[in-house]
This record gives sequence, C-alpha cells and structure tokens, in this order.
Amino acid sequence: MDFVVYAICFGTGLLFTLVTAALGHVFGGLDGHGGDVGTGGEVDAGFDHSGLPGPSILSPTSLACFLTAFGAFGMIFSRVEVTSSAWLSAPLAVVGGILVAGAVLWVLTLVFQKTQASSESKVGDLVGRAATIITPIPADGVGEIAYVDGGSRYNAPARSEGGKPVPGGEKVYITRIIGTQFYVTPQ
Repeated sequence: MDFVVYAICFGTGLLFTLVTAALGHVFGGLDGHGGDVGTGGEVDAGFDHSGLPGPSILSPTSLACFLTAFGAFGMIFSRVEVTSSAWLSAPLAVVGGILVAGAVLWVLTLVFQKTQASSESKVGDLVGRAATIITPIPADGVGEIAYVDGGSRYNAPARSEGGKPVPGGEKVYITRIIGTQFYVTPQ
C-alpha cells in the first residue's frame, strides 16, 4: 500500500512538471495577465520575499520537485528491506524530497540572480568620472552635465564645488553625489 501512495506522489509531481513545461512552450508561459503579485508577473516564479522574480519555497516548481522526489525516494525506501516500514520510509522520503527540492531551489536562485543583473550604473562608481557641462552652471546655481557610463550617455543636474560658475562645454570631474545632485570640479 505504501508503494502505491509513493507512486501516486511521484506520478502526480512528474505529470505536473511535464504538463506545465509543455503548456509553457505551447502557450508562451503563464504570465499572470490578471494582476501583479510581486513576482514580475511570472506565475511559476512563486512568491519571493523581495518582490523580484525568483523561485520560492512555495512556488509550483519547488512543490512539484518535492512531491516527485518524495514519491521516488518513498518507492525506493519501501522496496529496501531495512527501510520497508512506513515508519522509516516516509520520514526518509520527506528528507529526500526536501533535499532535492532545496537543491533545485538553490540552482534556480543562482540562475535568477545571474540573469537579473542590472545594466544601470551604481551611483558610487561615478565619483571621479569625467563629464561635460551641457547647461552652464551659474554661481551658486544648478546646471546640467552629461557623462558616459556603460556605453550609455546620461544627463544629470549639477552644481560646482565652491559655488563658482562653470561655462557650457567645459570638461569636469564628478566629485560627489548627494541625492540626485552631482557636484563637479573643472578638470
């Protein structure tokens, strides 16, 4: 009887995985057009605590991995004479399911982290960077600079260190950034 329960768990988990994989390819995935749940619209991503797409312990993928592994380990342990008792095979199958689901979750987390890298620059990396004044900075006033980062051109409001005027077209260095305000000094 134990073997049948494990086989049903294994079959259900495996069937769920295969059906969702096939439907994802046929219909372009389940992207949750009905509303955002904080997972970037990806239903299969689960409910990650950060609100960014990524797997979670309660995602359908994690649960299917656990169910499939639980069934597989249960079938194996129920056939081994030493662990054939349900009192041994069930806890061992639970541990095996948790280990497999945890390993899959860990691998998927690594994949999501690597693929979610941002192309936006880090503000702290801009200090010391060269820029050009595109809107003159008046004495104790605000102008505008242009700088290049990561192959893209950006504009930002700027003040001069010391409050001195800086004419348009002048080359400057970014010395500090406070909020959205860039402070510059002539090169």
